[in-house]
Parts: sequence; C-alpha cells; structure tokens
Amino acid sequence: MDEHLYAIALTCLPGISIQQKLELYRGLGSAVNIYEHRFDIGAILDGCPKRLAKALKDWGTSLKQAETELSYLEKMHIRCLTPSDTGYPQRLSECADAPIVLYHKGNTDLNHPRVVSIGGGKCSNYGRDIIGTFIGELKELCPDVLFVSGLAEGAERYACRQMPGYGYPAVGVLSSGFERVNKKMDEELLSCIGLITELMSQADESTSAFVGRNRIVAGMSDACIVVESKGRDGGLIAAKIARSYGRDVFAFPGPVSSPGSMGCHALIRDNMAGLITSASDFVRAMNWQEDSHRQQDTCTADAVPFSEFTHEEQVIVSLLRETNDLPLNVLTVKGNMSSVLLSGLLQGLEEKGVVKPLAGGTYHLLKAGDNCGSSSV
Repeated sequence: MDEHLYAIALTCLPGISIQQKLELYRGLGSAVNIYEHRFDIGAILDGCPKRLAKALKDWGTSLKQAETELSYLEKMHIRCLTPSDTGYPQRLSECADAPIVLYHKGNTDLNHPRVVSIGGGKCSNYGRDIIGTFIGELKELCPDVLFVSGLAEGAERYACRQMPGYGYPAVGVLSSGFERVNKKMDEELLSCIGLITELMSQADESTSAFVGRNRIVAGMSDACIVVESKGRDGGLIAAKIARSYGRDVFAFPGPVSSPGSMGCHALIRDNMAGLITSASDFVRAMNWQEDSHRQQDTCTADAVPFSEFTHEEQVIVSLLRETNDLPLNVLTVKGNMSSVLLSGLLQGLEEKGVVKPLAGGTYHLLKAGDNCGSSSV
C-alpha cells in the first residue's frame, strides 16, 4: 500500500482532531497500519473513544481526495513527506504537534546541519540594516546555514529575499496550499527558494493556517531570531512556540522609545530570548564557530587509525566522510542500523573524539584516521 496515499487520506478524515490523528499515527507507526486496523482499533488502543473508532471506519471520501491530491503533486513535481520519510525535517518530527504530511517543492535539504529563522513585524530602515548586516557577517563566520521563513510581510520576507544574494539556501513555509499561494507574494522570490506547506493544494489562508505555519518555522529551526516586533506579529508567535520546543531564541534590541521594538525588549526582559547585537554574538551563543571545526578536522596527528574502529563504526565514519553533518535518522537509514545501536556507537565515537553532536540531532565528523577515505561501506 502507498503510505503517502493513506497519510493524506488520514489528514482528510472528518470527526477526528489533528492531535488524535497524530497520536494514532505515532501509536501504530504508519497511516497504512491505521487503515488496516480501522475496524478493530479499539482492540489495539486501550481506552479508544467510541466516537473515534466510529470516525475511523469510513475512508471512502478521504481516499478519493487523497488520490486527487497525489495526481496534482505528481503533475507539479511536489514531494509528499511523512515522518517516516528521510526527507521529512527531523527537528520538526520531534515536536508534539508535528504535521503528519508535508508538501515540499524544490531540492532544499530540510535536514540541513544548521537551520535558522528570522522573524519580526513590519521592517523599518533600522530593521533592514540589522538584517543585511547580520546576514553579511554570518556568511563570513558560518556560511553553512539553511534559513526557514514564514514569508510574512515585513522582517521575514525581507530577510528571505536577501538569502539568494549571499548564497544561502532558504525554504519558505506557506500558509495555504500551493494552488492558493498569495498573489501578492514576490514570484521571483518564490522561484529561487524551496517551499513547504502542510495544507493540501486547494486550501486557502486562514487564521489557523498562520499559526500552523509559525509552528513549522519554529519546529524546523535550531534558533529563531527576532528583529523588530511590536509584540503581536508572527515572528513573536514563532519565537514563543520555539521556546516551548526547547529551541534557542534571540532578539535584537532597538531604541527604548521605539514601538517597533517593544516585542523584542519584552522577550529579552522576560528571559525568553538572548540579546544579540551581531552575527558574532549569535555564532558564539550557538557554538557554531567554523574555525574550531576546521582546526579539529585538519588535526591528524592523534587521529584514530581506521583499522581500530569496529565494522559498525567504520560504516558511520565512512558515511560522514562522504557527506559530513548527517542527521541521526539519515545515518540510521544509510547505515542500516537500529536507532538504539546507532546512538550507542555515536556516543562511543564522541568519547573517542571522532564525532561531535550538533544542534538538531546532527553529527559532525572531527577526525577519522589516516585511511578513512579509502574504505568502502
């Protein structure tokens, strides 16, 4: 059975809350399993409400909707991602309210080693100067970053427009389906960034869609940066959601008398965001100093000989030599190992000074021995 078909159909089932659908998905492991047990779900899940069990029985209309959606996705070259797909954002999958389905257009790696969002409200010249300076400085200090944006008018959209010029990859999170993209959106911008949404192609923008978009931005990010916020804009909402997910939040201060910086000042005052004034502050706070990585990578005098690794360790090291900074879920699939075994092996390699964990469940190879590059998996 096609997991994507049944995952989309699951999102269409009426009479079941989003949270209940996600609990079912995580409890049974896949949408196909939910479908196959639609008539005996009460026997599998203790305490399953009768109303939920009844709502799960009829998938007819939902499957037809899903079939139509899959045809559209194929025609428009849009990927369907579920939490079981390696392309699904690993950081987001760890959140309690992660979407069961994401629609992704473009080739952006959603599991990039470092992911940052910049948000805020309406952007004055002061805010634009901060954003431009920050991105330019960050490019020198830490060039390997993915930016995720809710594309809201103001700081978010302005920051996203700057990314292609600096060579940064960026992905925009839509608050509608692909067929209902805001016509006021900059088509040139949309054409040069990746795009994702949890909404089916014909879904219009709504208040709930804006909130849903902000939670995806926050869930995908290692850190959220707020630039100019009056206190009720999407950037501030995303920052507060990010805090609830345990993500890092930073804010740029503004003039004390400026209404446009009241939200930033409140975040800093209430210890909900770290105060930063430059990209250097940010990189230092995140421990993302590229120089230290390069120094460790080039150190081979005390490197562990490749022959001293176990076979499983050799597999991990070889994978990271081929493509460094891989998320845990990708290593699990490529290494054909259980997550429990892999976690233990990575902990051992970390203790040996061979790998280093980065934000978002990603692992960075520090040193791998004299012959790492010559061995094959």
